[in-house]
Amino acid sequence: MKAYEVLVNHGLKRTSCREGIISVVMSSNQALSEEEIRSKLPGNYDRTTFYRSFKTLEENKIIHKIVVDNLLVKYAFGNPVPADSEHAHFFCVDCNTVQCLDSVHIDKPQLPEGYAYAGTDMIIKGVCNKCKAP
Repeated sequence: MKAYEVLVNHGLKRTSCREGIISVVMSSNQALSEEEIRSKLPGNYDRTTFYRSFKTLEENKIIHKIVVDNLLVKYAFGNPVPADSEHAHFFCVDCNTVQCLDSVHIDKPQLPEGYAYAGTDMIIKGVCNKCKAP
């Protein structure tokens, strides 16, 4: 699927910034930070356009945010798990890459009455198979 098709399927206006962000994230085999995405984008977009595009793509679940810690936030394409569960992410402590673990589902927890669920984030930290290889 091409970036413009993703936007059309979500009923969003096609802009070069949105298409660029989607293309970069779709073509990567790992989650990327905003700076990593910006550095791979063709064209030079002002800060406001760039961040508004990110917000729109995230709100429409085209990309999803992965918060590793206070200093590291990455983005990945889509959210392939069912709406009633979420997936875990793996953070390599050696190379700082983040991978979606689509096969590791996190079920929605049962909360006490009066509480509203907003989401669950699970970051599994360790060494990836590329860094661990001899």
